[in-house]
Amino acid sequence: MFAYILRRLLYAIPILIGVNLLTFALFFVVNTPDDMARLQLGAKHVTPEAIERWKVEHGYDKPLLLNDTATGVEQLTNTIFFQHSAAMFAFQFGKGDDGRDIGNEIRTRMGPSLAIALPVFAIGLLVNISFALLMVFFRSTYLDLGGVVLCVVLMSISGLFYIIAGQYFVAKLWNLLPISGFADGADAWRFILLPVLVSVVAGIGSGARWYRTIFLEEIGKDYVRTARAKGLSEVRVLFRHVLKNGMIPILTGAVVVLPLLFMGSLITESFFGIPGLGSYTIDAIQAQDFAVVRAMVFLGSFLYIVGLILTDISYSWVDPRVRLR
Repeated sequence: MFAYILRRLLYAIPILIGVNLLTFALFFVVNTPDDMARLQLGAKHVTPEAIERWKVEHGYDKPLLLNDTATGVEQLTNTIFFQHSAAMFAFQFGKGDDGRDIGNEIRTRMGPSLAIALPVFAIGLLVNISFALLMVFFRSTYLDLGGVVLCVVLMSISGLFYIIAGQYFVAKLWNLLPISGFADGADAWRFILLPVLVSVVAGIGSGARWYRTIFLEEIGKDYVRTARAKGLSEVRVLFRHVLKNGMIPILTGAVVVLPLLFMGSLITESFFGIPGLGSYTIDAIQAQDFAVVRAMVFLGSFLYIVGLILTDISYSWVDPRVRLR
């Protein structure tokens, strides 16, 4: 397994290089540093001197790829590409337009994002699988039909509606929890509970309906009929055989969303005032802070590759027939 993981990590290097080159081209070739300066300073009434001064302050006054004025190694290192793109491979993201260190901001904001995302991931997975198994247990009955209709209705409602309704009823009307904000320590649960509850409810429709489809596909296979022929109860068949064999596609969808656990939810964190990575990204886009946006794109790509590797490893744990070589 170690050789397989090492090989996958080596395969990931060209992908990260490609992502890095693509973001570099988008931010520094298609959208030049002069364009970024005009956007920051205002497209109208901006002087060339102000543009040059902005470029010097942000380190964008150097050549893109090759510095002809330098000598030796500095011809490659004293460039925009090396200092602002290649440095990301060492997780050195530099500073944002507000002067704050991006790496430190990521480390600080990752905690609130995980405080929301981890409970949503764990509770949502448990609720969706349980609801799907319940519908499969009562398949072809009115209870199953009602569950499917409920899932379709929940899927049809916008995620913003759940957020607004949760804030209005739970926070404003009933005054049970704070409407937004975040606190450290023991009081953090008061600010975490409502976003977690809203996110879990919003994901029941699509998650439970998808898991129901997986379990219904498994329940018609030969090994299920063999288990029933041996006298196993329907509950034992569902939990011991159907659930276990249906975990591979479930793990595929579950592990791939792991980057979102660290990157945070853009909409949820913005509406609930959570100082996580999601709201950090939204604020950077609104402020046109290109350094932060580049860093978040690179970090998201790295975490997505890690998620794919974890997916393959989880396959070997769930299904002994899968061998990682």
